[in-house]
Amino acid sequence: MIILSSLLNPFTLEAFIGLFILIILLFFSAMISGSETAYFSLNPIHLNDLEQSGTKQGTLVLTLLEKPKKLLATILIANNFINVSIVILSTFLLTELFNLIDFPVIAFVIQAIVVTALILLVGEIMPKIFATQKSVSFCKIMAKPLNTLIKIFYPISTILVKSTSIIDKKVSGKGHQLSRSELSDAIEITTDDDEGEKERKILQGIVRFGDIDVKEIMKSRTDVTAVDLETKFDALLKIILESGYSRLPVYDDSFDNIEGILYVKDLLAHLNEDSDFQWKTLIRSAFFIPENKKINDLLKEFQEKKVHLAIVVDEYGGTSGIVTLEDVLEEIIGDISDEFDIEEDEVSYRKIDETSYIFEGKTTLIDFCRIIKEDENIFDDVKGDSDSLAGLILELMGEIPDKDQRVRFDKFNFIVEDVDNRRIKQIKIILDK
Repeated sequence: MIILSSLLNPFTLEAFIGLFILIILLFFSAMISGSETAYFSLNPIHLNDLEQSGTKQGTLVLTLLEKPKKLLATILIANNFINVSIVILSTFLLTELFNLIDFPVIAFVIQAIVVTALILLVGEIMPKIFATQKSVSFCKIMAKPLNTLIKIFYPISTILVKSTSIIDKKVSGKGHQLSRSELSDAIEITTDDDEGEKERKILQGIVRFGDIDVKEIMKSRTDVTAVDLETKFDALLKIILESGYSRLPVYDDSFDNIEGILYVKDLLAHLNEDSDFQWKTLIRSAFFIPENKKINDLLKEFQEKKVHLAIVVDEYGGTSGIVTLEDVLEEIIGDISDEFDIEEDEVSYRKIDETSYIFEGKTTLIDFCRIIKEDENIFDDVKGDSDSLAGLILELMGEIPDKDQRVRFDKFNFIVEDVDNRRIKQIKIILDK
């Protein structure tokens, strides 16, 4: 009792006023801290609701968010002013309520621990939890006070925002920009389990997406099913049934002269027509793209134009082939199979043993490397403009080879299995052990 009586001072009017002001400052600190969480946790749905509400508070909230750096600077400045005021006032109250000169340890505990815990609990943690759950309401309540504080602290916040912008520029200028190949390598070494193999391939597909030209994934003109403009209707139906495609390019006399695209669904209402039916009136306009267009740009154009197929043309205006939305998406998520697809191992290649394969000449170099699990860039120095195995052989030999003719590159032994006067049909590959 003697220690307690010597520790406590008489309760004065100044102490009462100080406690009242301290409670008010803690409330202000809580509201300002909660505002930071509330404003910067609004999602697009909240913003859309505020915009559609048409209220003055909602409009003011959106106006404040148009300058997020100034808003954040104002919140931080105001919060620091209030917290410093709380610390100064709490020191005054301690000297008014307690005789701490003879009890330095108790003074340290109250000033350093109790006051700090009070600021954190009442002024930071509790209001931020509440603001997270009621972010829109909190933003509306604090819109006018924050707008006033922005005007009050305008000179200080402007200096703070400009100084941080200078620092941001200097830091961003020194930052290391990862190349796509570096990012792809990072994905490769961080995913080594079988369960993550599919996810790894998708991530690598996303990374490589902006580096792939249309000519690397297109279906070449020799493999495209197209119809002549003069084809009779009954013959057209037969072609559609045999091919299984929902869209067919239509040409006039030559495949280099594409007139448009026929959508099979447009024929459904005319299935009972005779062979003289003028189906060419149903042709839709074709979408033409160059060979060197990046597939990420093509995907955006597919979305904008709402089409699924594009005609690929070379530098002379001739038709190189076609590319579909499915071809583009497969570069990210892998092969997409439907009821008309034939198994890849029945068409593209046949594995003879651990080191020997037979591939069709039209097989792309990307697919070839994926199947034999080799780096896709291994042929970059010798492939030239080619993107298929047949094109690679032509680049290596400089001419159309004869059957059984051989050529070697790195650890690959290529043997021409089937060839005609126009193209290489089949190639046997033997890998060095």
